Amino acid sequence: MGNDDVKQLHGMHGMHVVHDGPQGAPPLVLIHGSGASGGFWSPVVPALAGRYHVIRVDLPGHGRSLPAPSYDVPEQAGRLAGVLDELGVRPVTVAGHSSGGYIATALAERRPDLVGSLALVSSGPSLDALLPQPVVLQVLIAPPLGPLLWPIRSDAMLRRGLTAVCDRPVDIPDDLVAEVRGIGYRTFRTALRRNAAYITERSVPERLTALDVPVLVIFGAADHRWDPSSAHQYDAVPNARVEQLPDVGHLPMFEAPEETAELLLDFAATATAALH
Repeated sequence: MGNDDVKQLHGMHGMHVVHDGPQGAPPLVLIHGSGASGGFWSPVVPALAGRYHVIRVDLPGHGRSLPAPSYDVPEQAGRLAGVLDELGVRPVTVAGHSSGGYIATALAERRPDLVGSLALVSSGPSLDALLPQPVVLQVLIAPPLGPLLWPIRSDAMLRRGLTAVCDRPVDIPDDLVAEVRGIGYRTFRTALRRNAAYITERSVPERLTALDVPVLVIFGAADHRWDPSSAHQYDAVPNARVEQLPDVGHLPMFEAPEETAELLLDFAATATAALH
């Protein structure tokens, strides 16, 4: 199939899936964070698809996926598991960006038979690591202005919101801005609340410690959403490797695509070799 992508909407699960790279290669699943879409992995996909069958999903209510009755993290992980079962791929390396890392972790908790290794990119370990959010994000998200501004957000406002958590200048393509615009306010707020509930119940490092799976943690040393020093909470996780990228914020895929892809490739190769 080369690097030409193939798109699918999986029936009963309603999740939009994009495939890149040869389907016979080891599978690498990429999960985006809240308020984004699978397209946010685009800068690193060409490098990854040269060696892996890259599977990108749009989470429920995001991108081109249908809304879901529940946005609980374990429920979303269950829907993703159903898609992977349909595809017949296992074991997979799963990489999640931001709250996508929580979906990846929950997938490993629910279906250890599916997940061979986990990579978490800019995934805050616990709620106490959350930094005060940029004003533009607070205005767009919080009532009473949020619900009023949501339908009339300009492209410029969306771009400011997306890049406010970055440390390096980034250019968000028009198609990704359009996908962000398509996310409903209620969907976004609900997903945020359910993500917070998941890491409040048990921190991510605590959850990972209970799993027997190799873990890679990539964190921008200048993340504007999560306290960069909180990356060291993952040091206590057995089989975990923590990498911090200097002068990189919350979107390493856009801010440092080459370094991010190299770390993912090295980790996936090591994890794949260990399974055989």
